Amino acid sequence: MTSLRLYNTLTRHLDEFVPGEPGKVKMYTCGPTVYARAHIGNFRTFMFSDLLRRYLAYKGYDVFWVMNITDIDDKTIKGAHAEGIPLRDYTSRYAEAFFNDCKTLNITPADLYPRATEHIEDMVHLVEELKTKGIAYEAEGSYYYKIGAFPAYGKFARLNMKEMMVGERVASDEYEKEDIRDFALWKGYEAEDGDVFWETSIGKGRPGWHIECSAMSLRYLGEDFDIHLGGVDLIFPHHQNEIAQTEGATGKRLARYWVHSEHLLIDGGKMSKSLNNFYTLDDLLEKGWKPREIRFALLAGHYRQRTNFSINSLEAVRASLARLDSCVRNQELATGSGAGQEVKDIIALRETEFQMAMDDDLNYPEALAAVFNLVRDLNKTCADGGIGPEERAIAMAALRRFDSVLGFLFSDEMETCVVCDDIEINSLVRQRDEARAAKNWAEADRIRDSLAEQGIVLEDRPGGMTVWRRK
Repeated sequence: MTSLRLYNTLTRHLDEFVPGEPGKVKMYTCGPTVYARAHIGNFRTFMFSDLLRRYLAYKGYDVFWVMNITDIDDKTIKGAHAEGIPLRDYTSRYAEAFFNDCKTLNITPADLYPRATEHIEDMVHLVEELKTKGIAYEAEGSYYYKIGAFPAYGKFARLNMKEMMVGERVASDEYEKEDIRDFALWKGYEAEDGDVFWETSIGKGRPGWHIECSAMSLRYLGEDFDIHLGGVDLIFPHHQNEIAQTEGATGKRLARYWVHSEHLLIDGGKMSKSLNNFYTLDDLLEKGWKPREIRFALLAGHYRQRTNFSINSLEAVRASLARLDSCVRNQELATGSGAGQEVKDIIALRETEFQMAMDDDLNYPEALAAVFNLVRDLNKTCADGGIGPEERAIAMAALRRFDSVLGFLFSDEMETCVVCDDIEINSLVRQRDEARAAKNWAEADRIRDSLAEQGIVLEDRPGGMTVWRRK
């Protein structure tokens, strides 16, 4: 098996992946801020993390995956106050919705989902360590990171510090690249925070957004862990600030590989409520799209390229999944004499192509092409009578190995299609087969139309076999 290479934002080139501990991988994904329902653009990042996690497991690694839940920041506090309910009640609603959406999309659960509000002491300890080292300072009850005391600041995000607007301090969680200032680690209590505060050794207040991930990744993954994941929008300021905080406090590298996914476009543009192209998972489910179709569509394209999502793309996905389902059914119903080594050779070739594509910085489009090439090969072999019991078992095992990475080949949503035992319908199907063999197309079409009026769908298989199912 070839070695996995990933585009490392830290080095800005493809690096061979070598974990710190052989056979084991520790990875961290910046999870959702639970102030609203996650939209499908958010899920592109989470599904990319899932794809990598699944592929690492496919390659035999023991993966420990942490994804945080940001349940304390400017947005969550504002939302809770607007509804007049406790912060925990407000954020728990959206955290539960996020977990339900992940389950619906068949996203592998992370091993841990630490909540920021449950790790305040870890954050306080980190702030104290930074202050001891002269990298943090207190001002009017708040603590700020002194970016001038960390010479490497801006290197990760490729900032030209000489051309940046360097000011004094910024208390908000998010700010523009052109405005570089000392950022808040700990925000001293203000009346507008209401009942959202903690009494700590550094005073009464609450954490800044950036300190949260530094504290939780250190707590559960330690120093210099393997992979840190997120969307490209987090490179600055969030991930740049994470690096400054963690490495400033420990003197050690935060993570060895930083992997970022690009934005999801909607109908060629950015997602916007004003343009009525802002989709949550529920929005798409209510339109009649199935979870596996949505998963397929959100995984489309390479993770480092902007991908366009549209209803038309879902239509194409539905057709592609129908091809996959038909292949699976062909294997299940095949009664050929078998082709032995030929089938094994076909599967070995396509699986090698799949692995080579995924090892090349998770080249998902090429990997998917290998899967569909196998589908074509299996259908042809099936039509030629080359799929018997042994070949069927080998083929199905290969498809399930692919699905351990893709997560949409096998599902309860797959169309069921069996050779049914209704005597009258079977008799009509046989009559139609005889009409087709005699090239009596008018009679064959008449029988098909008659069955369709009864809600019967026919599917013509290679080799002259026809199966049917009810709508």
